[in-house]
Amino acid sequence: MAIILQKGQSIDLNKDTHDLSAITIGLGWDIKKEKSGGFLSRILGGGKNQNFDMDTIAFVLDENGKVRNMGYDKDLGKGRVVKLFASDVVYFHNLKLMDGTVQHSGDNRTGEGDGDDEQIYVKLSALHSGYHKILFLVCIYQGIKLGHDFSKIENAFIRAVDAKGKEIVRYKLSGDPQFVGMHAMLFAEVVREPNGGWKFRALGEPRESDSFVDILQDYVYDV
Repeated sequence: MAIILQKGQSIDLNKDTHDLSAITIGLGWDIKKEKSGGFLSRILGGGKNQNFDMDTIAFVLDENGKVRNMGYDKDLGKGRVVKLFASDVVYFHNLKLMDGTVQHSGDNRTGEGDGDDEQIYVKLSALHSGYHKILFLVCIYQGIKLGHDFSKIENAFIRAVDAKGKEIVRYKLSGDPQFVGMHAMLFAEVVREPNGGWKFRALGEPRESDSFVDILQDYVYDV
């Protein structure tokens, strides 16, 4: 059975009991079901959930806890620009680290279905020695504009699964009052230990901003 962590708790990932050549970080959530307001409400679009898009992001950090490679902007034409392309920030527009050791499963815009809604795969055995920590966070897309915050989310979790699909640890996030009005969350991190092992730490730190770029400012070098 996987270990259930509370906010701020950590656990050393044990290579004797799990295959840590790679881990998959799975994140899942459900949207609270709203009560229908009757026939008129249904006609006007009330009483149901609109799209609730949560985005999973990984900051791959160096020994100083900073993103060393910020990549560049890539023009896709028709006014579309991908920022942080080919960077150490893995998200829906930059689905993998340059060497492929960290990969994103792709954008899930609803949270519908059972199990993981988005995953980030980390090949620990091949991760460059210059990387010392991976921070996993979630942002609610346009959360401020749409009035979507973490108080409207149920069954949110982050978990680590080993290379053989065995769940190692899980951190559950439920309806804590401190999450009302919050649109982003530093969920958890994996940290390289001096002995070559890895530690998983549940964070659960909410932020008001709905943009991971705002949070990223704390993890970049001063120019």
